[in-house]
Amino acid sequence: MELTRKKELEALAIRIRLATLEAIHSLGSGHLGGALSIADTLAVLYGDQMRYDPKNPQWPQRDKLVCSKGHAGPAVYGTLAVEGFFPYDELKTLNRPGTRLPSHCDRNKTPGVDMTTGSLGQGTSLAAGMALGDKLRGRDSRVFLIVGDGESNEGQVWEALAFASAKKLSNLVVLLDWNKRQLDGWTDDVYPMGDYVKKFQAFGFDTVKVCGSDVEALAEALERTRQGGDKPYAIVLDTVKGAGIPDVANTVMNHSVPVSDEQFARWTAQLRQELAEKEA
Repeated sequence: MELTRKKELEALAIRIRLATLEAIHSLGSGHLGGALSIADTLAVLYGDQMRYDPKNPQWPQRDKLVCSKGHAGPAVYGTLAVEGFFPYDELKTLNRPGTRLPSHCDRNKTPGVDMTTGSLGQGTSLAAGMALGDKLRGRDSRVFLIVGDGESNEGQVWEALAFASAKKLSNLVVLLDWNKRQLDGWTDDVYPMGDYVKKFQAFGFDTVKVCGSDVEALAEALERTRQGGDKPYAIVLDTVKGAGIPDVANTVMNHSVPVSDEQFARWTAQLRQELAEKEA
């Protein structure tokens, strides 16, 4: 990847973090940690890999995103706003009466959201079904699933992965956000799951692990998934919960956090400085 292209994707990730902060600050608090940990992933998906049209969100041939960890909806909304699916200022309506941006992703309300999620574990089954549907219709589109490591405690996740493998859904790409924390603390303390790479491989997935903040490595891993074959794909993202904002990343219990006016001003100033450096 050319250095210029890499900087563009890194800059997009910063814009997504800024947009996520905009939404959560407008409400006063929210699921910031797990939203920030997928910002780089969303930047590579929407900035480099996915096929979509903001003016026609229901385009049948589009690639689709299922954010199974639906509480990270503000990061998805931030991405969609940056990419022009709806006005940026609408981010300030997050979870307000009458909003199109509810706390968790809702395909019936938000332009660009492909599946309603939030009941942890269910997004995996939904994504597998969507991938099967596209395959039966002869579409060459891909379905990208973002699932949390805490969420993977749910048995339904693994039932759906076994189904995807059995049906040879090579158009399904699972991105595991291995940020190592969940609502109640460190995932290894709450419910250790062992080696995710070996687990995905045991379930029949073509699997790699990458640094979740390395946009170049992630783009290369995603590019591999275009080759088809007879296996679904899994990418284990080695991420940091709260990535991009040190104050949040260094807070252990950062699943849902308040965002004061002072913090918002300070954190956005830091991010804008980083953005200016990327775009220089």
